[in-house]
Amino acid sequence: MNGSLEVSEEKIIVQTEESKSWRDNAAWKRFKKNRLALIGAVILMVLLLASIMAPVLAPYSPYDSIKSEAGTLDVLAPPGSEHILGTDSLGRDMLSRIIYGGRVSLSVAFVAVMIATVTGVLLGVIAGYYGRWIDTIIMRITDVVICFPVLFLAITVATILKPNLFNVMLIIGLVSWTTMTRLVRGEVLRLREMDYIEATRAMGQRDFIIIMKHILPNIMAPIVVQGTLQTAEAILTESALSFLGVGVQQPVPSWGNMLNEATSIMVLQFKPWVWMPAGFAILITILCINFVGDGLRDALDPKMKN
Repeated sequence: MNGSLEVSEEKIIVQTEESKSWRDNAAWKRFKKNRLALIGAVILMVLLLASIMAPVLAPYSPYDSIKSEAGTLDVLAPPGSEHILGTDSLGRDMLSRIIYGGRVSLSVAFVAVMIATVTGVLLGVIAGYYGRWIDTIIMRITDVVICFPVLFLAITVATILKPNLFNVMLIIGLVSWTTMTRLVRGEVLRLREMDYIEATRAMGQRDFIIIMKHILPNIMAPIVVQGTLQTAEAILTESALSFLGVGVQQPVPSWGNMLNEATSIMVLQFKPWVWMPAGFAILITILCINFVGDGLRDALDPKMKN
């Protein structure tokens, strides 16, 4: 009897691995067919590489004011051969600040999403798997947090804490976990009633093993898609906080605090090179992330056909 059980388990493992390999290949084929998703992925890779190689690509330091040949500061200089995107109100090269700003904004977004994802998955799995009073407590806390707009809650926490790069990552991550929690909880509630989960539980497997080996691998697709889409939201939140002065602080460049220059009517109307590149970078990045997220959602949907 034990021998037949061992053989059955080996067959299930082999079939699971083959099914997973087939799904991965099919998902990649579906993703490649989505041209917008592919274009978005390529542009995102370019932005990431530019951010990583900022010290090499940036023509000037993003922190230093630049003097002209006459010895005066090049303040609000228009785009030209020396400064491709012009300079800001302190005479700093805009192209260099855009490149370094991408490094800061993307880092904030990715770290914040990692915090939100880990928190959301942990709470969602616990609530969905164990249920009862644990589920009630976690979901009531989630409902309370959802009642407050993310930006308002982030601004409130940011005014209490000292605004800096680390705190901005922490704040955005700790106010953005609710959507992931509800998503994961729903998926776990569906999976825990499956026959194979009941079988593994009847065989005496510990809850931790069941969650790690049988539940989490089967909900990775929605987690990846939601994490991708939340990255775009995190970039927007960071930009809004920095624009309002409670996010990344000067002189550290981020796309959000570079938009703060647009609060001047003169700059807004007559010096568009000061704020338009940062706004365009945010727009392109968010569009590309959403294209990739939509492509992943379609590619990882098991109901989709080749």
